[in-house]
This record gives sequence, structure tokens and C-alpha cells, in this order.
Amino acid sequence: MGKLPTQTYHEIDEERIDFEFLRNKLKLKQIEAKRAFSEKYPHAINFLLEKGVQLEKIREHSARILGAGAMAGSLLLTPPSGTKALPPPHEIIEKIKAAQAAPITPPQEMLVATLTEHLPEKTRPLSREEEKYLERIFNEVVGVSARATLEGEHLNTTYGLIGAEQHLRLFPGDTIANHKPYLKEGIAPGRGAWGFFAPSKTELTADLEEKERWYAVVQTLYLPDWNKRQPYLKNWYKYRKVLMVNSKNGNAVVAAVADSGPAAWTGKHFGGSPEVMEYLGGPRYKKGPVIVFFVDDPENKIPLGPVEYNKINIAGLPVMEI
Repeated sequence: MGKLPTQTYHEIDEERIDFEFLRNKLKLKQIEAKRAFSEKYPHAINFLLEKGVQLEKIREHSARILGAGAMAGSLLLTPPSGTKALPPPHEIIEKIKAAQAAPITPPQEMLVATLTEHLPEKTRPLSREEEKYLERIFNEVVGVSARATLEGEHLNTTYGLIGAEQHLRLFPGDTIANHKPYLKEGIAPGRGAWGFFAPSKTELTADLEEKERWYAVVQTLYLPDWNKRQPYLKNWYKYRKVLMVNSKNGNAVVAAVADSGPAAWTGKHFGGSPEVMEYLGGPRYKKGPVIVFFVDDPENKIPLGPVEYNKINIAGLPVMEI
């Protein structure tokens, strides 16, 4: 019998461990720990900042203090002898600088890596386990409380293709001229699934304009119980906030459901206003994979529009921008 090929411990570890997965998990854990500490001990955070100590470097700071104390004690208690000398000061300084310069992965880069790792290349309905994992990711990294199932309601799929939509008419007689600067996309000939946003131009509010500017389309017409529960569901979905995340680049938008569609024959599952589509993918973005979750916002505190989580503080802690 021939001998089996030998493997080094390094080769065995590479086979058993997904280091990129572990790295992402550790980064997420770091953000979660920082958030929890900041909420529970805000005075401690302020004290550390006044002392010029960052929370994520507290262990390094403590290690340096303990190291300095141990070194001083050994110098005082140990008589001079011919033992090995300490490293030159410049070497210690360089090691400290190298440890402090270790970069923190930007949140959006972390999110894209996580989605690439865990989502299938081709869109499909996600399992409840996958959705619960993403709920936690969006809450911790994006900073938005989003749910695949909210108040017992769930879309037929939360991971599908989004397509570009035209503007919706805000009021009877509305024209494309009222939707600057996005004029080339045109305006839909009819009303949206919930009618005009306002009965007349004089009754149009800034809030209703925002809903049209950042509107989403979901396939309510294909819900299995739509016909049986239509009055309730139609009211429940009207202007319902959803978090739409481009799974390829991590761009995220909070939008309001204002139309029903697209038709199944198009191969698309969601739609977005011209403003939504441009933020998700740029001026030429017409179709792509997205994740759509309901926003859990009972007090209506989360605004519609882009979620620029690389430019804001997550749980009160500073983050890096790409």
C-alpha cells in the first residue's frame, strides 16, 4: 500500500479554515463590541477620548503601561549583569507605530465582502437563516434596523433583480418638468398603484415629493394572499419603507413603496425611481441584484434617501471612509 501524501499543519489549516470569513466575522464583532460599550459606558468613552486613547486600542495601551511597569521593576530590582541588552529605543518605537497603523476595514468594503461570501451569484428566495444573518449585518454595519418579515408580512423574495422605473405623477396634470434634474427617464403615462400622491398641486407636500423621489416598486400583485387580504395589504404596503442594498457595491437606499410590479415576464422582482437607481449603481445603472428588507421604523425617524454609512457614525463611533 502506498503512503498517503503528507501535509503540513499550514496546509491542513488552509483546508479547514476560511480565513476571509473569520476576518469578516472578527471585524463585525469588533463593531458590535464598540457599539455596546459606547451605549453602556458613554462617560468612559468621553474619558478615553480626553486622554487621547481610542477604544479599539485600549488593550495595546494597557499592554504598553504594563510593559513599561514590568521593565522599570526589573531594572530596579535586578542588579546589572552581563545579560542580553534591551532592544534599542528606535526598534520599540517602530513596533508601536506599526501596531497603531493597522487599518480598520471600511464598513462598505466589509459589507460587500460579506455579501459576496454568503449570497449566491444568481438571485433566489433566501432561507430564514440567511435573512436573519443579513438582518444583523444591516443593523450592525449599515446602521438601519431592517427586517425580512415585519408584522407578519414578507415579500415573495427578498433577493432579486431591480429595474429602472420612470417618474410617477405627483398630482393630476403633473409633467416631467416637475421632476428635475432627472428628465430623460420620462414620466409614467398613468398613476401608480396607489393613485396620485396628492389630489392637486396645491395639496402636494414636501413629504409626498420625497416619497416619489425615493420610491420603490415591489410585486404585491404576486403575493399568495393578495386577493384575499387586498384591502389590508394595500393599506399596509402603501409608502412602506424598505431598505434596498446593491449586493455588488454595498450602496444602500431607504425607499417608500409607491407602485406594484414589475411584471413577472420581465425577469425583474423590484423597481426603483430614477433617483434610487442612480444612487444604487450610477447614471447608467438599469438592472442588477439587490436585497430588499422592510425598515423597522415605528416612530418614523429614518429618512428616505441614501444611507451613507461610510460618512456617518455607527452607534456613535467614528468610522473610516473609502
